[in-house]
Amino acid sequence: MGEGNCTALTDFILLGLSDIPELKVLLFLIFLLIYGVTVSGNLGMIALICVSSRLHTPMYFFLSHLSFVDFCYSTVIMPKMLANIFKEGKTISFLECMVQFYLFCTCVVTEVILLAVMAYDRFVAICNPLLYMVVMSRHLCVGLVSCCYLCGTACSLIHLCLALEIPLYRSSAINHFFCDLPPLLALACSDVRKNELLLYIVASFNEMSTIVVILASYSFILITVLRMPSAEGRRKAFSTCASHLTAILVFHGTILFIYCRPSSGDMTTDTDKVATVFYTVVIPMLNPLIYSLRNKDVKEALGKVLTSKLFS
Repeated sequence: MGEGNCTALTDFILLGLSDIPELKVLLFLIFLLIYGVTVSGNLGMIALICVSSRLHTPMYFFLSHLSFVDFCYSTVIMPKMLANIFKEGKTISFLECMVQFYLFCTCVVTEVILLAVMAYDRFVAICNPLLYMVVMSRHLCVGLVSCCYLCGTACSLIHLCLALEIPLYRSSAINHFFCDLPPLLALACSDVRKNELLLYIVASFNEMSTIVVILASYSFILITVLRMPSAEGRRKAFSTCASHLTAILVFHGTILFIYCRPSSGDMTTDTDKVATVFYTVVIPMLNPLIYSLRNKDVKEALGKVLTSKLFS
């Protein structure tokens, strides 16, 4: 690409979801409500798991970290997105853009791997219930969660370093509501095929490897559940896994659609932006609702905590 109109930028402009003035108030109210539910739901889940002794198990240890990651990457995106809805100059500094992308990417990769770890936890709990607390020791749980964060940090750092090497951009207008890598690469004047290829390879590897773990875990779980003589036991096992499977299907479906496909030139379409809303805005709100509404232990723990606070 020629460099006639290319410059080194200190600021970007986030175009957002829509430029229709009539939708501004509606979008602001919807996303403000979603963000409020996301923050209260995820922080409430973390607090409930901390204060309720009956939830001090490996499953809820992982769930507390899932809530923390959901809260983090929603907070990385949503406040800036809400502020930009009514701003005329929707600028974001180059440094702020890079930091936002790095933190967002770290959280997303961490959640991808964490969901696979949670599938393995359900496999051990259902297929080897007598050895569950022995196998899923505190030491192993901390190690698995640490690996999730470490992998998220490493993958994000690789993409960030390559993005920082882009010297010139043909435009400062990012066709997105936050600083994601594909729309950023679409503005580069230099050859970014290496960045695109690495993004495709890393995203595909993370997705495929974690999906293999999830499918293997739930295949063994399904076999074990079908062999259970008790209908009540089967119902309880399916109920325990249903919330996790729901979160996995929605999250991985959007990730596969956006990142795990070869570049087609136009790296950010309106369809991509709508799909991105699902895993950056909607899913962090839904996860605590899914795990609380479908989980008997969480509802009983919440009722016990509220009752004790009421009487105290």
